[in-house]
Amino acid sequence: MPVASVVGAGPNGLAAGIRLAQAGWKVYIFERAAAPGGGVRTEALTLPGFRHDVCSAIHPMAAASPFFQSLELDRYGLEWVQPTLPVAHALDRSSVALHRSVEETAAGLGPDERVYAKVMGLLMRTWKQVTDDFLGPLPLPPRHPMALLPFALLAPLPASVLLRGLRSDSLKALFSGLAAHSILSLRQVGTTAYGLMMAMSGHAAGWPFPKGGAANLTRALVAAFEALGGRLVLNFPVTTLDELPKSDAYLLDVSPNVVLRIAGSRMPGVYRQRLTQFRRGGGVFKIDYALKGPIPWMAEACHQTATVHLGGPAEEIVASEDAMARGRLSPNPFLILAQHTLFDTTRAPSGYHTAWVYCHTPNGCNDDRLIPIENQIERFAPGFSRLILARKVMAPVDMEAYNPNYAGGDINGGAGDIRQLFSRPVSFFRPYATAAKGVYICSASTPPGGGVHGMSGYHAAELVLHDAWSGRLKL
Repeated sequence: MPVASVVGAGPNGLAAGIRLAQAGWKVYIFERAAAPGGGVRTEALTLPGFRHDVCSAIHPMAAASPFFQSLELDRYGLEWVQPTLPVAHALDRSSVALHRSVEETAAGLGPDERVYAKVMGLLMRTWKQVTDDFLGPLPLPPRHPMALLPFALLAPLPASVLLRGLRSDSLKALFSGLAAHSILSLRQVGTTAYGLMMAMSGHAAGWPFPKGGAANLTRALVAAFEALGGRLVLNFPVTTLDELPKSDAYLLDVSPNVVLRIAGSRMPGVYRQRLTQFRRGGGVFKIDYALKGPIPWMAEACHQTATVHLGGPAEEIVASEDAMARGRLSPNPFLILAQHTLFDTTRAPSGYHTAWVYCHTPNGCNDDRLIPIENQIERFAPGFSRLILARKVMAPVDMEAYNPNYAGGDINGGAGDIRQLFSRPVSFFRPYATAAKGVYICSASTPPGGGVHGMSGYHAAELVLHDAWSGRLKL
């Protein structure tokens, strides 16, 4: 029986382990922390009885992930919570929302109603084919070239360019907030692709979250892995591959800086040098709150969703993300806020609430963003500060201390710009393979990049299986 050792029990490491175990391999997963999950964990960060998602909190890509869907994780206790609206975007005098229905969304977009309904309606007809090609290494030629064409015509545009073609301030704001999930300047080529994918995922699968905490998604993945005979080892920090059982393949759910630390001695100098040139993305400054009541939003739509984008009109969001990309800080940062307890009462004592919020920062910048963040929330929800019982602040340095893969606070596994979207960390054609025989990378630093979807781990495992079948990997 072939043996694989996986380093890191994040969603990609777990996905890789599950796929290899499905193929009959003996699989070990080694995790440095006391609990699995990586960025998908839930802890009591503030007060007793309040449960907070430490990193990822809303999971549209997990719900849409082809591999996760195939595992039928509800059999292992996973229950998705679907808020009324996938996401709302607060404006100073109103709001705009993404509905599950394309038509309902379009109805709130004024002069852009028809164009949104037409374009998004066309894209949604080929949603499955687009995700098939984009949730992994981009195949050449694409598997579904005709289905991909409408998306491919728009995707390369900078989001700031697409915004110029829109007439509705509401759609401009909504789309800029969706595109800002890229953690890139919206003036960069390819940021339209992020906005389109976020909108499409909302229409196709909603923006749900696991009932009881993100950790319940991890628990379901661990249960699926162990049901196949896999073994998870916790509290096992790996400093060198020599510490692991002799294996036919080693899969590393870690970022390039950690790959170099634990496996660099097995790699030629040229490859090591290329890994050192891997570019990190922007960081995040995150706050978790224990609240004595729901957030008092002025806009009704913000009470109907677990995810609220805060940043005002598109111009402010473009300026905020552009400042981050240039190494500066915006006085009015774009915020992504999650309010789970409006729809999941298991996360706080009765009558109380939680909030989860972050803004983007230059990589490694640890300037205090508490006041700008809370001013921004107060702008759209006057009285918010009077509800705060406790808060947990995590600057980029704290994010990296929590998870070494988040170098400089980069939660996306490296800059996801056009230069590094598919050729990450170094290779386009075999991005999961390293220059060391039998050593693979399966983290978010490989395609399709950041997000909780497990597809990086799945595709890395598929490459291992292909190499074993073809004889490239000697068993």
